[in-house]
Amino acid sequence: MGLATRFAGDEADVVADPRFRVILLGSVVSPMGASLVSPLLDSLTGVYGIPGARIGLLMAAFTAPGVLAIPLVGMVSDRVGRKPVLTAGLALFGAAGLGLAFTTDFRVAVALRLVQGVGFTGIAPVLIAATGDLFTGEREATAQGLRFTTVGGSLAVFPFLAGLLVAVAWQYPFYLFALGLPAAAVVHRRFEEPAADPDAEGLDVTRLLALVRTPRIALVLLGRAVPSFLWFGFLTYNSIVVVRLLDGTPGVAGALVAVASVASSVGGSQVGRLTAAFDSRRAPLLVGTAAAGLGLAAVALAPSLPVAGAGSLVVGAGFGVVLTLYRSTVSTVAPAALRGSLVSLGESAGRIGSTVAPVVMGGAVAFATPRYGLAVAVRGTLLAVVVGSLVVGTACVLFADRAMA
Repeated sequence: MGLATRFAGDEADVVADPRFRVILLGSVVSPMGASLVSPLLDSLTGVYGIPGARIGLLMAAFTAPGVLAIPLVGMVSDRVGRKPVLTAGLALFGAAGLGLAFTTDFRVAVALRLVQGVGFTGIAPVLIAATGDLFTGEREATAQGLRFTTVGGSLAVFPFLAGLLVAVAWQYPFYLFALGLPAAAVVHRRFEEPAADPDAEGLDVTRLLALVRTPRIALVLLGRAVPSFLWFGFLTYNSIVVVRLLDGTPGVAGALVAVASVASSVGGSQVGRLTAAFDSRRAPLLVGTAAAGLGLAAVALAPSLPVAGAGSLVVGAGFGVVLTLYRSTVSTVAPAALRGSLVSLGESAGRIGSTVAPVVMGGAVAFATPRYGLAVAVRGTLLAVVVGSLVVGTACVLFADRAMA
């Protein structure tokens, strides 16, 4: 464990737990739904015969089911266990994603993305809650960081592969989604449920609602939407900026997502150290939010591909720190019997940010393009997202911290 300890801190021996290793396997698949499709968006406008302003619906359709389904799935996982929900989620995610390779009808593609989004609701939130089941304290924060590092590794590899494969044939990147099927089989055969909490059978929705109404938890849930809004703004318009505005290629767009993803995995891996170094999580959350916003602003205003690459690096690092800290916070403050439910509400808040971002941004770009041109419309929309996200994100951190006092 020497290398892992030097990389992530003294608690990195959590990887020795075989149950956590299965969680890491699921974490390889979980981010593919957004990151694999992001570098393809500009190329797919011709395949589906639609304008660029509509292609963001492929991202919104994937995230939309989670707004309502994730809290329900969290409650189900608290009652019946993490394993069956995770197995079903991975299988549905993989099968629907693979189906995208076999249609050029945009309506069918959107429907498949909706189904894939339903599958996703049984993956990421369950992985986060299961990690919280296994570990506590700094070990939990380190485990969440290492899990996110695995997510970042997946984010680095699959967008880059997708950008290369789409140059050969538009269908090929979608075949990568088939990895969800063997992952589901491994979870079904190998994952051992943590010891059940005796209170889990008595899940009380009234207790959950009372918890959500407390000022600190409400602000944390609102703040949880901010990094997702910024990240999906980046994922949705990265390929447009690279290909349309900077004369790059889909392969370069995929490389920028990969750069951002590597940075996010490194940032997320340091959360255990950050929580140990500071008396509160306020400073890391504020700095991470600022970094994610300023990085996205750099991408928006980039005059060249190297500048866009540097901005991608910064937005990824900030995103990794903030997202992992929010997820760890939600998992830590939740009572054991309500962990799956509260974590799922947090992920649902994130899905709201993820869903709203491409829809609102697509509408703004479509409105502004006839008047100002595509370049000004895209860059202006991204900058507006940055300003709004920084204001909301900063306010949530400061007021949530005050609510604890």
